[in-house]
Amino acid sequence: MNTIHVDVVSAEESIFSGEARFVALPGESGELGIFPRHTPLITRIKPGSVRIEMADGSEEFVFVAGGILEVQPNCVTVLSDTAIRGKDLDDEKANAAKASAEEALKNAKSEIDLARAQSELTVMAAQIAALRKFRQKK
Repeated sequence: MNTIHVDVVSAEESIFSGEARFVALPGESGELGIFPRHTPLITRIKPGSVRIEMADGSEEFVFVAGGILEVQPNCVTVLSDTAIRGKDLDDEKANAAKASAEEALKNAKSEIDLARAQSELTVMAAQIAALRKFRQKK
């Protein structure tokens, strides 16, 4: 069976490392799907969920808050400052962080504050969407 090695790495730790049949993730210009022997590629990724279809047919989900994707014919590497396993996503924390980002957006006093709050809100909305997607698959 054809597989591709997948590594998902955050700033703190290796989140996932293993063989997969398929990987789907949010590319900068849209959803990307990667099969073994994919054409080499380096691109930025947006906040969202990385879906890894394992060799045995099971699926692994990882939330990433954006980052970089490198694809080689036999290896996929996802680098992200923040990456959280689907099973470790916390609904309460995500909703609280989203509310905090919305409040920061309302109280932004400069363009930098506004941009920072908008970025945080985008990441938290993507994390909540990833959490819902993960829960639906369970």
